[in-house]
Amino acid sequence: MMAQAPIQFDRASGALEGANLWERTAALALMTGSKISSHFSHMGYIACANLLRKTLPERNIAIKLNPDAVFEFPYGDGYWSKLLNRSYNYEDELELLFVDSLDVDYTLLDCGANYGYWSVLVSSKPFGAHKAIAIEPSGQNYPKLANNARVNGNRFETLKCAIGAARGSARLSGTKHEAFSIAGDSSVGEEVPVIALDNLIDDGKVAPSGKYLIKLDVEGVEIEAIKGGARLLQADSVIMCEEHGSDPTHAVSRFILEQTPLKLIVFDPRSNRMETVTELSILDRIKVSTHVGYNVFGTASAFWQDRINALNAKTARRLQ
Repeated sequence: MMAQAPIQFDRASGALEGANLWERTAALALMTGSKISSHFSHMGYIACANLLRKTLPERNIAIKLNPDAVFEFPYGDGYWSKLLNRSYNYEDELELLFVDSLDVDYTLLDCGANYGYWSVLVSSKPFGAHKAIAIEPSGQNYPKLANNARVNGNRFETLKCAIGAARGSARLSGTKHEAFSIAGDSSVGEEVPVIALDNLIDDGKVAPSGKYLIKLDVEGVEIEAIKGGARLLQADSVIMCEEHGSDPTHAVSRFILEQTPLKLIVFDPRSNRMETVTELSILDRIKVSTHVGYNVFGTASAFWQDRINALNAKTARRLQ
């Protein structure tokens, strides 16, 4: 039986095409649910959306993120359906840096790419049509990532593996597609190959002298991933990793600040600036919700530090 063509949704216009009456009603519920739950960090949204999804036929929705970027996922997916709410911005502190780096010749290393949202966007023309390598270990997620590469003309590369401190293998486990991890019980789950960031240099995937934005969404193995990227992080690189709201010790940021040569930078919504962190207590104030992640940035590159300073100056001028 041939799979049904995906429902189409255009984020710019709000047009929804190819959906039946029930699927349209569900879209309205998903949109409204996101708008309401956004006031409390989308608490409960994923669980409600996933319940609704059980009533929907199995088919994809293709979301037009911009004129040159299409992102497909299973219709009703709790994590990604927030994109139906056109006022919702996914990880807007990352988007700030990506949009500001249009003119930089960099490569995105999208580690823990899930279905490839950032690889789809960053490789699109409005974001500068950058080279991207999307890395995802999950046998459940990888086909959806590969599909997003295909529907966008195979303009970014995909690798099926996990990122860790060294080359090897590990067990990937978890119940939510957005939170699979190799950090859990090593006796259960799917066996996956593991590479270190520096192996991308060894394997000829990237040059040691390039410019890189490295998104590390690796669910609990951020520190190991940073350890495995010492050479790459000496280049003109920025790592962007998730600090979980539920971690009061700020383990990832603490490691970057105390154990690496990288400067730690965080977007502070109070000042609307990328602030260089010397004192971890700033994170106590920024991490207001325990069930979401907050992105922190690490770089040893004078080039990227200058870009971030210039971005702050531009933001300040806009706010005047």
